[in-house]
Amino acid sequence: MPVRVVVVDDSGFFRRRVTEMLNADPGIEVIGSASNGQEGVDMVVQLKPDVVTMDIEMPVLDGISAVRKIMSVRPTPVLMFSSLTHEGAQATLEALEAGAVDFLPKRFEDISQDHNEAKQLLCQRVRALGQRGLRSSAAVAARPAPSKPVNGTPVIASGRAAGKTNYKLVAIGTSTGGPVALQQVLTKLPADFPMPLVLVQHMPASFTPTFAQRLNQLCAITVKEAADGEELKPGTALLAPGGRQMIIEQRNGVAVVRIQDSEPGQNYKPSVDTTFGSLARAMPGQVLGIILTGMGADGREGSRLLKQGGATIWAQDEQSCVIYGMPMAVVEAGLADQVLSLSDIGVNLAKRN
Repeated sequence: MPVRVVVVDDSGFFRRRVTEMLNADPGIEVIGSASNGQEGVDMVVQLKPDVVTMDIEMPVLDGISAVRKIMSVRPTPVLMFSSLTHEGAQATLEALEAGAVDFLPKRFEDISQDHNEAKQLLCQRVRALGQRGLRSSAAVAARPAPSKPVNGTPVIASGRAAGKTNYKLVAIGTSTGGPVALQQVLTKLPADFPMPLVLVQHMPASFTPTFAQRLNQLCAITVKEAADGEELKPGTALLAPGGRQMIIEQRNGVAVVRIQDSEPGQNYKPSVDTTFGSLARAMPGQVLGIILTGMGADGREGSRLLKQGGATIWAQDEQSCVIYGMPMAVVEAGLADQVLSLSDIGVNLAKRN
């Protein structure tokens, strides 16, 4: 069965362009298009699509309001189209908090200068969301966690997570579904959290400053976009800048951040593997690495390097992931010490306080 999609945008040209790109994929079928948010909501109720693509600025009902309505009447995975501006970042983050699960730049040239590559990425995102379906936080919270091991890895449903506790830094990597997941984890931590944190979220360069500011407003700990040469401090989470790579290294016995350009061929900017790999060298055996929801396998090889040095790895469980890609890669590689529900990760971190 193809993934059934409704396209919502006030530009007739853009609706046609997206429709043509999606229909070119045999695994996707556009079953309707709407020119404003209210039409989109009505079409979702009527046609029951697997995925909705949504613009933000539209007449009658804007995209953020439309997402809220869709989540209340018929929860469906929504992929937002966003401008890569400060205002676009703010609106996109609001849409994600409203229930959207992923976003892409509205200018396809910002995805890739290669038209076919941009089309491929769009179709890949839509297929993944359609095949996975929506995992709302309410449904996840209501579902009991599994009690049996996953590929030999013990699953912790609640309470204190087992395993080593001698780590001195928490490193978190995530992608699709990550902005909301990070918010859920970090808002559980007290202001006096005794360790530094580093965060790697797949996100454009124009989004990470706004995302860090938003997290800082919501959290008791300090959250900021990482700067080159910055020291890691307890109770402070440093977010990797979009479009570049965050390396952690030791300078005179102090762990500091180095921000560098990506190497040719690196798919993820920032990359979880790159940051985790640097931590394996700089702080062997002293890191708790956590892999949250996301598409692909970024973080698996970095987690492997961390484990080789004696670090601890947690992975988010399938039931609470928007996309069970990155955590699955870690679990199936036998690297996860614990597999936890999203609702338990921040709680367990706080108990280590």
